[in-house]
Amino acid sequence: MSRRNTELLLLCLAAPFVVLLFAMVLVQQGTSLSLESLTAPLGLFAAFVVAHIATRFLAKNADPAILPITFGLSGIGIAFVTRLAPDLAVSQIIWLFVGIACMVITLAVVRNIDRLSQYKYTFMVLGIILLLSPMIPGLGQEILGSRIWLKLGPFSFQPGEIAKICIVIFLASYLAQNREMLSIFTVRVGRFRVPDLGTLAPLLVMWAISFIIVVFEKDLGSALVCFVLFLVMLYIASGKKLYLVVGFGLAAIGCVFLYQFFGHVQIRVNTWLDPFSDASGNGYQLCQTLYSLADGGMVGVGIGNGLAENIPVVESDFIFAAIAEETGLLGGAAVLLLYLSLCIRGFATAARAKSDVSAMMAVGCTVTIVLQAFIIVGGVTRLIPLTGLTLPFISQGGSSLLASFIGIGLLLRCGDEGTGINSEVRDGTSRMAPIGAHGSHGRPAETGVLGRVALGKRLTNTALAFALMFAALVANLTYVMVFMADEYQSYPGNNHTLYKEARTERGSISTYDGVVLADSVQADDGGYTREYPQGSLAAHLVGYYSQVYGASGIEASQNNALKGDSSFASWTDVVNSMAGIETPGNDVRLTINSEIQKTAESVLEGYKGAVVVMNPKTGAVLACASSPTYDINDVDDILAQAASGTDATNGALINRATSAVYAPGSTFKLVTLTALIEGNLATPSTTIDAPAQMTIGNASVTNADDIGYGTITLAQALAVSSNTAFGQFGEEVGSDLLVKTAQKFGFGSAIDTDIPTTASLMPDPDEMTTWETAWAACGQPVGEHASPAGPQATVLQMAMVASAIANDGVLEKPYFVEGVYNAQGERSFSATPKSLGSVMSSSSAKTITEMMEGVVNNGTGAGAKIQGVQVAGKTGTAETNKEYNDSWFVGFAPSDNPSVAVAVLIEEGVHGTDESGLASVRAQKVLTSALQAQGLL
Repeated sequence: MSRRNTELLLLCLAAPFVVLLFAMVLVQQGTSLSLESLTAPLGLFAAFVVAHIATRFLAKNADPAILPITFGLSGIGIAFVTRLAPDLAVSQIIWLFVGIACMVITLAVVRNIDRLSQYKYTFMVLGIILLLSPMIPGLGQEILGSRIWLKLGPFSFQPGEIAKICIVIFLASYLAQNREMLSIFTVRVGRFRVPDLGTLAPLLVMWAISFIIVVFEKDLGSALVCFVLFLVMLYIASGKKLYLVVGFGLAAIGCVFLYQFFGHVQIRVNTWLDPFSDASGNGYQLCQTLYSLADGGMVGVGIGNGLAENIPVVESDFIFAAIAEETGLLGGAAVLLLYLSLCIRGFATAARAKSDVSAMMAVGCTVTIVLQAFIIVGGVTRLIPLTGLTLPFISQGGSSLLASFIGIGLLLRCGDEGTGINSEVRDGTSRMAPIGAHGSHGRPAETGVLGRVALGKRLTNTALAFALMFAALVANLTYVMVFMADEYQSYPGNNHTLYKEARTERGSISTYDGVVLADSVQADDGGYTREYPQGSLAAHLVGYYSQVYGASGIEASQNNALKGDSSFASWTDVVNSMAGIETPGNDVRLTINSEIQKTAESVLEGYKGAVVVMNPKTGAVLACASSPTYDINDVDDILAQAASGTDATNGALINRATSAVYAPGSTFKLVTLTALIEGNLATPSTTIDAPAQMTIGNASVTNADDIGYGTITLAQALAVSSNTAFGQFGEEVGSDLLVKTAQKFGFGSAIDTDIPTTASLMPDPDEMTTWETAWAACGQPVGEHASPAGPQATVLQMAMVASAIANDGVLEKPYFVEGVYNAQGERSFSATPKSLGSVMSSSSAKTITEMMEGVVNNGTGAGAKIQGVQVAGKTGTAETNKEYNDSWFVGFAPSDNPSVAVAVLIEEGVHGTDESGLASVRAQKVLTSALQAQGLL
């Protein structure tokens, strides 16, 4: 079969795929299929058939695969431009026809590639002018951060695209003519020969031009294409790998300099390294691209079902993301394979070329197209920093199409001039020479088009390099679309996932006593909106679910259950999920009681602080309140304000119960007391001198308000909360035992619960001084060293301290979710209490409980008394260098059979000389509410 018949056959084989792809787009858009609606793909096929006929007459020996590959890429392009930007589709089709016409005109006009070399300097000047013309004031136009456009009246185009063709023509002619000079190094450095400055001059000039393009036009893409294009052509012409080393070395130096001194380069690099750090700003395009790729998976979401339209200018720079999302990894890899096939056929054309100029021209045209495809796809898939380039033949844009088709025309002409082996060929000076002739310097002359064998090796090496580059693209695409897909889809800011979830009824969140805190309501468009009927009740625990800002709290941690993707209650749920049948999500019931929660929030009103209420026997959290709070229904506005730096909520989004750490003050003396009792270092009746002030570890320890207590027992020291007494006891306990005891209660590690928690802190005992240990035993962090000062505790942590004592020394893991139920009310998950270990013996817990009763009955915790119920507790005052100190209370009731434990923190809650502060009286109200809810009052 002749080359042209093969070409026609390949065009006919590609046509059904192009028509089918376009038809799928039309069906998705609701357009009925007919000859009229399919005019675009059929007309494109007809245009390529006309180009094929022209090739039969104008370039009958050209490679038969190049035109069909170009047709396939163009067909994919027009289908996806129609899909993503229908209003630009007609313009794209026109540009395609114009581009095909330019390709045919190029074949008709350029009958001999060598004759173009006579005008090489004209093309050089024209190329440089076109590259730099956007810098001209009044003509150049900056769009989306890059100054690469010229605007003439109502029209605008990218002169850099045509400039690349001019540069290819110049380089092919220049390198063919000067390859002997470029391949001979005259300067000796030790054992090596290196090129002189004159030989390196073209490389330096091209480096400088690329540098100027990046600096003044902010066009990283064109600069990279031009420079790498020159290096590749220089290597193939000379065979000297040293040029590659020097060239890429210069590029590295330029990159470092540009990054250090130019903000737009820093933005590109930083966005590449971590786009999610500014997902709604500079990283928005790349984040949306990664979300689209993650959705694509192996086979895609289907034509027209993707969400790539969220990506700005997706029809241009980011069109590959849409292709990969809707056709999957297989479709994306197929597109890359087409470009690699074009690369191989282009290099094969160069190997067959009749003259040096023709060979270099084929290399230049091929590298320009294929390299541009690699760079843009590499940026879109985050293999390399993103550059502003179009995907040849596929992206929307007339300038790119014209340049690419002219390049294909030149490539076909180079193929037509090729005669293969056993024929005469011309070198760069157009002199005829038989293959195998010897040139100067006593070596075989590279007249057989740079020497057929030498040229073949260089082209093979270059083709292998491009094959490895495209293999890296496919590997990276696989990593993003398969291995990282689940992680990207679970990101809180992934609006693709949130949008899809909005089409499914999300389960409700309710309290243990049946009050609905979050629910999904069907909207007029058939989707669902998230509503929070109780407004701010348990806002920090419930969290929020936003299509703009993601999810937090229980909405985030139970996301899969609420969507119905996990916690299946029956085989029917499993089968429905595997079959992709949409069913309502699961309902989540919390452990909190609405009445206790309301009381906890009410006692915080007007203050910053937090309350945690637990069942010490199970670990179930009965209330978790933080103040200030917010109405979850307003979360989008609140988060928008926070993002803009105008947050007026006074930190309402912070969950002070689980995410903020505070000096626990004297409530930490319960930890010190545990170390004393468990270590047999003291008993409740152990006496100690407790002056108002004393020196421990060469520094001062003082009681609150400088009160001296004389000689008192350990039980009395706890009741009056004497710092000098507990400072001495802390010195006796020592830093090692004090830290180990705190760790038993949970200090030093984040608690694995249903919502994120911050770890409570203790210092490294080896870094603690005697004075710091004394103050740490009193609950006041004072150290300055590599490890954090301690103790610092969350309110949840101090509730756990009280719970462990109340539960005979056994610490139960706190949990917030009681159960999960499907839409039919069938339970799919039930929380099971889990012990975190024994902190102390039951006898030690009983002893400490009795001492805590004394704090409430006769000491600083009198405000927590409840008539008819014995309360055990401990107050705390934490010095904060604010106007007022923080006030704490931790405790439990009834003390003989505890069913509720509480921790209360009021920031700046100690006023005047009242050591008990505001926390104890508020704890009394919360304990009363909890006991009433349990039927014990």
